[in-house]
Amino acid sequence: MAMGWGELLVIFGIVLLIVGGRRLPELGRSLGEAIREFRKSRHHADDHDHPHPPKE
Repeated sequence: MAMGWGELLVIFGIVLLIVGGRRLPELGRSLGEAIREFRKSRHHADDHDHPHPPKE
C-alpha cells in the first residue's frame, strides 16, 4: 500500500504542529544522521557475515 502526496502532506502538517517550525530542521538533521548510522552499521554487519574469499 503506497502513500500518496496528500497523505504525506497531512503527516508533515501534523509533525509541524507537534514539533514546531523552529525545531523541524534539527529533527530532520537528527533523522538523517540516524539513517546514515543505520545504513553504515548494516553494511558493516553484512561484511562480517559474508567475508570476502582470500585473493591468490
